[in-house]
Amino acid sequence: MRTLIVDDEPIARRVLREGLELLSGVEVIGEADNGRTALEQIEKLRPELVFLDLQMPVMSGFEVVRNLAGRTMPIIVVVTAFDQHAVEAFEAGAVDYLLKPVEDERLQKAVEHARGLHNQPVEVANHAARIAAAEEPCAPGMGRKIVGRSGADYVLLDTEEVLAIQAERELVWIIAAKQRLLATQSLCRVEERLPANQFQRVHRNALVNVNHIRKMSALSSQRWLITLSNSLQIVVSKRQAHNIRRILHW
Repeated sequence: MRTLIVDDEPIARRVLREGLELLSGVEVIGEADNGRTALEQIEKLRPELVFLDLQMPVMSGFEVVRNLAGRTMPIIVVVTAFDQHAVEAFEAGAVDYLLKPVEDERLQKAVEHARGLHNQPVEVANHAARIAAAEEPCAPGMGRKIVGRSGADYVLLDTEEVLAIQAERELVWIIAAKQRLLATQSLCRVEERLPANQFQRVHRNALVNVNHIRKMSALSSQRWLITLSNSLQIVVSKRQAHNIRRILHW
């Protein structure tokens, strides 16, 4: 089976490649390090099987699956590290997935399952639909960990440890007291998973934890400057000024 590996971590791609090279009937025809490149490679190389990481910058694995709708669909095996919600949904929907670090035995079973779907386009499409359906916003305030990346490491934070979330072009940063971590999802997706009464949108590119606001300074009638507990200062946009006024009346 012609196979594409999609993961933003070079080590993870190498581990998958080395494992797949030990299996007969599998040809690794390419790699991609983000979702956007994955879509281009799928269109160009037409792989039959794709190992797809879920947590990637630029475009997540879920977004890749949604963007494949209407095209010739490869068989997809998702790869995930921490998203327990997704794992539970995959198990309920009989979707094949691999947990990092990937074990050789599970990898072999995933390939065998993929062979069973080969030349069954309807079942492959249904399989992809179940993957897309697994990404459902969780209810606010469920105590979910916030996952960020620092180099090759994934760091799990409680919501109380997060001071702010800031987007800079295509990157999203999780701001803690003494470090900045790269988020694994878009700003809107992160916002869906945060307790609404704890985090406020203060700019189209920024969310702040109201429990870490230490000072609010009026720059004008509709402009505010907030200072967080780590001395980080963020300007509130005019559109979001009502959120700051609401905080003043708590």
